[in-house]
Amino acid sequence: MTALPPLSMPPRLLMGPGPITVDPRVLQAMSTQLVGQFDPTMTAAMGDVMALYRTVFATANDQTFLVDGTSRAGIEAALVSLIEPGDPVLVPIFGRFGHLLVEIAERCGADVHTVEVPWGDVVPAEDVERAVRAVRPKVVAVVHGDTSTTMCQPLADIGAICRTYDALLYVDATASLGGNAFRTDDWGVDIATAGLQKCLGGPSGSAPITVSPRAVAVIEARKHVEAGIRDDGDTATGLRIASNYLDLAQVMDYWGPRRLNHHTEATSMLYAARECARLLVEEGLANAIDRHGLHGRAMLAGVEGLGLRVFGDVAHKMSNVVAVHIPDGVDGDWVRAALLTDYGIEIGTSFGPLHGKVWRIGTMGYNARRDAVMLTLAALEQALRSAGAQVLAGGGVGAAREVYEGGRP
Repeated sequence: MTALPPLSMPPRLLMGPGPITVDPRVLQAMSTQLVGQFDPTMTAAMGDVMALYRTVFATANDQTFLVDGTSRAGIEAALVSLIEPGDPVLVPIFGRFGHLLVEIAERCGADVHTVEVPWGDVVPAEDVERAVRAVRPKVVAVVHGDTSTTMCQPLADIGAICRTYDALLYVDATASLGGNAFRTDDWGVDIATAGLQKCLGGPSGSAPITVSPRAVAVIEARKHVEAGIRDDGDTATGLRIASNYLDLAQVMDYWGPRRLNHHTEATSMLYAARECARLLVEEGLANAIDRHGLHGRAMLAGVEGLGLRVFGDVAHKMSNVVAVHIPDGVDGDWVRAALLTDYGIEIGTSFGPLHGKVWRIGTMGYNARRDAVMLTLAALEQALRSAGAQVLAGGGVGAAREVYEGGRP
C-alpha cells in the first residue's frame, strides 16, 4: 500500500441541520492528554460533566451523565433500558425521527402505537391525550425538535398528560438542546437524551442524558449482575436489559460514587462534552437560547428575502434550523454542490417525502453568529442566480441585516 499523507480536511462552514462546525475551544479541549479512567482528575472531570449538564437540561436529577456513542446510542440506551417485551409504548410522529423511535421500540419488543401528523405540523396535545387514554402506555417517546421537518414539538402539556396517566416520558432532544428552551423538571420529562453536534457546538460521539428518579426506579428494577465482576448484591425483578453496553443500570453505577467498572470511558469525547457544556453555562443558557433565536430569525428573514418559501408551521419551527422549498426548475443538488465547491459552505437536503423538495439550513452552536448567516445568504444568492433562479439582488443579506439592526422582531 502506498504511504498516505497525514489527514487533512478542507475548511468548511457547516450550515446544514448538523453536524456543525465545532467550536475551536472544544477541539482544543479534545487535544488534552488522556489520564486513566479512575485517576482522581478524571473522576473529578466526570463530576464536572454531571453538574454542568444538570444546568443544561434544567434538572435536579442526580443521574445526569454521558452515554458513550452518538446521539442514537443515547436514544437506544434510554429505550432499551425502559422497555420490556410487550410493554405498550406510544410515539407521536411528526417527522423522520419519530419513525426511528418506533423502530427502536419495536426492536425492544414493545407493543407500539402511534399518533401521526403530516410533516410540517406538530402533534396537538389533545391528540396525544386521546391516544394515551386509549393505550395506557408505559412509555411515551417523542422527539422535541425533528430536523427532518425543522418542527419543535411543545412538551409541557404532554408531560402533564403522562403524569396524569402514570406514563414515563422519554424525549429525544438531540437537535434542540442548548438552542431552544428545554426544561426537564418543569415539563415532567423522565428521560431526555441529546448529542453534541447541534446547538452544543461539538462533534458527534457523546450523548448527554438525564434520568428522573421515577425512571431510575424502573431501570434499577431490571438490573442484573455481571457474572464474576459485580458484587453489589442487587436483585432484579424484571427481564434483563437486552444490551450490556447500553444498560443504563450499569452505566449509572459506573458514573455513580462507587465507579463500578463497566467500560473504558471515551476520554477525549468526555473532554469535548465538558467543554461544550462549560461554554454554554459560561454564556448563560438563556443567552444561548436568545442567540440562537436571533440568528435563526435573521436566517429565516434572509431566505424569505431571497424569495424562497419556508416549509412547515413557522410558529412551531426550531430556532436553529429552517427548511425552504427548492424553487421550481432549480436543481437542488446542483446548488448544494456549488455552495460547497465555490464557497466551502454545506447546507442540507431532507428525507422521505421531503427529499429533493427542501433545503435545510442551520444556524446552531458555533455557527449561530452573524458572519456565518450573512456569508451563507450571500453565497446562496449567487448559487441561485447561477442555477437560473430569479432572486432580488441583496434581498437575503438585506433582510437579515434588518433583523440584526432591530428593524424586524
